[in-house]
Amino acid sequence: MTGTNQTTQTARTTGAARTARTAGAARTADAAGATGETDATDAAGAGGGPRTISTLLVANRGEIACRIFRTCRALGIATVAVYSDADADALHVREADTAVRLPGAAPSDTYLRGDLVVRAALAAGADAVHPGYGFLSENAAFARSVRDAGLVWVGPPAEAVELMASKTRAKELMAAAGVPLLAPVDPEKAGAADLPLLLKAAAGGGGRGMRIVRELADLSGELTAASAEAAAAFGDGEVFAEPYVERGRHVEVQIMADGHGAVWALGTRDCSLQRRHQKVVEEAPAPGLGDALRDRLHEAAVTAARAVGYRGAGTVEFLLGADGRPYFLEMNTRLQVEHPVTEAVFGLDLVALQLRVAEGEPLPAPAPPEPRGHAVEARLYAEDPARDWQPQTGPLLTLEVPDEPGLRLDTGYTGGDTIGVHYDPMLAKVVAHAPTRNEAVRLLARALERARIHGPVTNRDLLVRSLRHPDFRAARLDTGFYDRHLAALTAPPDEADLRLAALAAALADAAARQDGPGPTRFGAWRNISSRPQVKRYRAEPGGTEHEAAYRTGRTGPVPETGERVVAVRPGHVTLEADSLTRHFHLTVHRDTVYVDTATGSYTLTALPRFTDPTDRTEPGSLLAPMPGTVVRVAEGLGAGASVEAGQPLIWLEAMKMEHRILAPASGTLIALHAAPGLQVEVGALLAVVTEPTDAATAPAAAETTDLESADPAEENA
Repeated sequence: MTGTNQTTQTARTTGAARTARTAGAARTADAAGATGETDATDAAGAGGGPRTISTLLVANRGEIACRIFRTCRALGIATVAVYSDADADALHVREADTAVRLPGAAPSDTYLRGDLVVRAALAAGADAVHPGYGFLSENAAFARSVRDAGLVWVGPPAEAVELMASKTRAKELMAAAGVPLLAPVDPEKAGAADLPLLLKAAAGGGGRGMRIVRELADLSGELTAASAEAAAAFGDGEVFAEPYVERGRHVEVQIMADGHGAVWALGTRDCSLQRRHQKVVEEAPAPGLGDALRDRLHEAAVTAARAVGYRGAGTVEFLLGADGRPYFLEMNTRLQVEHPVTEAVFGLDLVALQLRVAEGEPLPAPAPPEPRGHAVEARLYAEDPARDWQPQTGPLLTLEVPDEPGLRLDTGYTGGDTIGVHYDPMLAKVVAHAPTRNEAVRLLARALERARIHGPVTNRDLLVRSLRHPDFRAARLDTGFYDRHLAALTAPPDEADLRLAALAAALADAAARQDGPGPTRFGAWRNISSRPQVKRYRAEPGGTEHEAAYRTGRTGPVPETGERVVAVRPGHVTLEADSLTRHFHLTVHRDTVYVDTATGSYTLTALPRFTDPTDRTEPGSLLAPMPGTVVRVAEGLGAGASVEAGQPLIWLEAMKMEHRILAPASGTLIALHAAPGLQVEVGALLAVVTEPTDAATAPAAAETTDLESADPAEENA
């Protein structure tokens, strides 16, 4: 399944959000010039009055660009893509009618260059620009530059974006409007009674610049670290503090407003399942909310929208305490990653509504349609949750999700594409809609389980286990879900299942080696006595090794472990074990075997019979866990320096995330090969630390922190 045919209405609207104050955004402000004029013409371009959009440029990439193009095709609007050199053959480029190159690969040189994007729109003959989410979608200066170029801005008024750009200013505005919020805490006056505290970046989200402080002694250091991280991610080091709500729920309200006085509150969404303060699973409506609380959230969201003169699609986010009390978090002045669950429940196309409002038209009715059923979305990432969520890169060989009623796939990738190092590692969003929550959760979990995903490690297994976890099934939701359950959710597969997968891989390999086409059953197996044939495989990414042994008998292979071989072909094996008949579908890519079954998928690496004696790495070696750029090393670090176990030594930046390379043990640094600015490939030797003789040599231990949210696949806050 490569997408869904969703209901498209002849309605259209707007979306954008917090200003991403990155270096690229600063260049946009310089190019466009900040004007003090009002934004009365935002919805119609510089000329004023309603305008019909005929050609739309999407100032974004990947999944969200493809999703916007889908609506444009349904509405008869021509499409223009922009792309970096790294995205020259990306899906969003292939799907657009026209594409314009932005020279370079890094976001700061390409997708964050508002001046280049506006120039591209004019060169392609576009009459409107849609920012998607991330990148420049929350940049008021970019919105003004689009308008000043005579183009329609498919987003909220620049003034509204500006007012909501700073969380501190937004909270002041919401307090004046009577919206409930957490009282800010002055870090210089904080005492033990104020703990725990949550430090947050004022100019951005997605977990960057965010720290939880539980001890007063840690406050000063965490403030410094949070400010530095915020400055690196958003170009603004302002950080504020507020009480940290233990076991809080992240609940938000989708709004849609036009320029004629109508504001819709399109229900609630729960986004509590988060990793690194970024959303993983979202659903609509938020389960377990009483009518009174839901009405209060709707009213607060509408009040917030009216307080800033909002137009278009936006989201007002709240934190619900354990006592059910809501607190305003922020207003995202754009389309959200999780907007498909609202679309499914209300039967709307929010992008079509964005376009309608941008053309100056009213919403199609005074009130939104009635919601129906329940929808759940899971974000499929190329990352390894068991290893601190490390992003993964490389060829994506296969991405196939079952095409069943009620399922929707939004993606920026197809099989054969490559996942690079420059952008967020989200591969796709898989959405299920059904009459009830239980049915939607069941449908989504089963679809993910049956999906064929070959290539880098993904979070697919984590998603399936999360959806089936008793706490999630019972809607016991809060933002600490993965803090409590991650170990169980990332436990390695059952050893018996891995052994069967390895056996299937060995039998399929033997069938592929037979002369002529592979037999449907066992006609080509020779009837000779033989010693057991043994093949070894390593399970990825866990690293456990498994042997598969079988003999060739009169009717075919006979496993040494007692299973009955029902059928075997190079790409398919059927085994009977413990009275159950199981089917294994196998795909081989070089030394890697992908084994897909009805209840799980396994990745195996075929191992040589004998270990290569030259395959050695010096003990204590710290190897780069992924391709990236060294951004800094620990102060005073050099050969001969003493280090402590777990001490951060080297900082790598890759896929817009910061990875801290930690000392594996206390000892002495005897070699340092990393230096700021050095580009490294996965497995590159960064440093060597003397370690105890029993310490394992492995890719460097790393902690991961997202650097910025200005990516289309990662609005996430």
